[in-house]
This record gives sequence, C-alpha cells and structure tokens, in this order.
Amino acid sequence: MEFIDYYKILGIEKNASQDEIKKAYRKLARKYHPDLNPDDKKAHTTFQKINEANEVLSDPEKRKKYDQYGKDWKHADQFEQAQNAGRQRAGTRQSSFQGNFSEEDFSEFFNSMFGHSSRRQTHKFKGPDYQAELQIHLKDAATTHKQVITVDGKSIRITIPAGVENGQKIKLTGYGAPGSNGGPNGDLYITFSIPNDKRYKRLGNDLYITEEIDLYKAILGGEKIIETLNGQVKLTIPPETQNGTKIRLKGKGFPVYKKENEFGDLYITWSVKLPTKLSAEQKELFKKLAEL
Repeated sequence: MEFIDYYKILGIEKNASQDEIKKAYRKLARKYHPDLNPDDKKAHTTFQKINEANEVLSDPEKRKKYDQYGKDWKHADQFEQAQNAGRQRAGTRQSSFQGNFSEEDFSEFFNSMFGHSSRRQTHKFKGPDYQAELQIHLKDAATTHKQVITVDGKSIRITIPAGVENGQKIKLTGYGAPGSNGGPNGDLYITFSIPNDKRYKRLGNDLYITEEIDLYKAILGGEKIIETLNGQVKLTIPPETQNGTKIRLKGKGFPVYKKENEFGDLYITWSVKLPTKLSAEQKELFKKLAEL
C-alpha cells in the first residue's frame, strides 16, 4: 500500500492545530468541490483525497495512529492487540512485541500476519469515511427537503431536516469508501454551510430583523404587514413608538431541529425613518410643533 502524505495534501505542517486543519480543508474543499467542477475528473480525485486527509487528521485518535504507523495506520488496533497478547504470553520473559516500533517494524509485522497467510481473508476492515460540505440557504434550512449531492462521482439523494445549523455535521452510514476483504463501507459525514441572510439574523432558533416605519406612523400609531418565514403577519404599532423599539413574535422564528412543531421566536426592531425633501408648509408645521 502506497504511503499518502495527508499533511502535504492539505498543505499544512505536521504540527498543525485542529483549527488550521479545519481552515485548510474548507478552503480546498470549496475549490475542488464536484458541484463547482462537474466535468473535471482531476478535481473530483483531488476532492476525494482532501476528504480522506481531513477525515484522518481532524480525528485526534486517527491522527495519532497515522503519525505513528504511517500507511498501515488502519490496522494499528490489530497490531496493538497482537503486541499485548505477546506480552501476556511471555510473562516476565522478553516479548518479541516489546519496545518501540517504527513504521518499518509495523509494516513487517503486518505483512507477516496478513500478507502471506490464508488467514488474511478472515480480516475484514471498514472503508475510509468521506467528508463533504453542503451549502444551503437559510430559508431552505427552515424546511425539511430533499437534495442531491455528488460524492466520489456518485449522486446521493438525502433528506435535510428542518432546523439544521451552520457548521452542523450529519452522518450517512455506509456511504463512504468500500471496505477491505469484504468489510463494510465507510461512512459519509456532511457538514452544512449556511451563509448569512440579508434579511434575517439567526441566533440559535431565534431570528432578528429590522423594519422601517415612517415618522408619522411612529408618532400617531398604525399597522404594518411583516413578512416572516412562514407567511405575513399584520402588526399594530402603538402611538409614540420610539426608534429602536424591539418586539417579539413568539413561535415565528426558526424550527427546532428534529422537534416537530417547535419554533424559536422572531424579534423585530422598529427603525423610524425621518422624512426628507419637506415642503415649506411641512417645515412650518414642524416649527409650530417645536414651539408647542
């Protein structure tokens, strides 16, 4: 099995932090994503390598095994089990599994255990997991809907539950790379990217918007129709409403993830718009108001 340098693939140093790994992965994933390169097979292959590298290096336990055992890191558990068994059989005697082992020692052990024996076929190994990023709009995230994504050249139709959050990750069992020796497929992990919306600001399950009202409505009171995620609402504006006044509409916010009929709240801030291009008569009326 050829050694693949995951650090080189992501363009990072071996001592990179988890935050540096995450940033490098996201930058490359956006560049080589199949949806942005539909006819570029090389980009698809690069995207798979990027996902594989991130899947290993973003997991501290897998990264530790990779750093210690190199190309045979996936079989580190079998090696360590054999090492412990050897110590137990040897008792107080020197065990052939004791001491510090290099990657070369491990590969030699692996070949002796699995490479030249009919027992090799009895060892089934799960395939590597895939990592993918899916960008959706805020309004789409507010409803349960289906979407097709392309992973490893295959189109997969998934159902996205209402209420997913930016950065949230879900797991699709068995949609990763094929296993070895008849082992199960790996899994697919999808991370959602939800860009900021021009109208709505989302904090958890609550939404925040700013709505303009004219000066006359703020002073005298009135009504205004507001667009929410699930329809229009007519609101009453009390007389003498101050600029920056905030009101709450309970249950008009974002749906709670996987909790049917549960919603956050919608907070509305009134922004009083001052009149411009006043006529002489209008200015005179304001002067009289000021004198009063």
